[in-house]
Amino acid sequence: MRMAIHIGQVIKEALKRRGMTVSEFGRRIHKSRENVYSIFKRITIDTGLLYDISEVLEQDFFLLYSKEFKKKGS
Repeated sequence: MRMAIHIGQVIKEALKRRGMTVSEFGRRIHKSRENVYSIFKRITIDTGLLYDISEVLEQDFFLLYSKEFKKKGS
């Protein structure tokens, strides 16, 4: 069963709330601006990258998946 989370959009919104530029964010996660914009389009993401993003944005994005998993009754 597929998750109802568009992780790229969630990350983009979190970045906006933090007031961080795409360039600064990319530098901190060791990705180019182009790669950052690619991340914003993703519905799935590598856990290592998500961990790095969570650290940089100081937000536990893994909790989103936990909550969704519990909500689905699994």
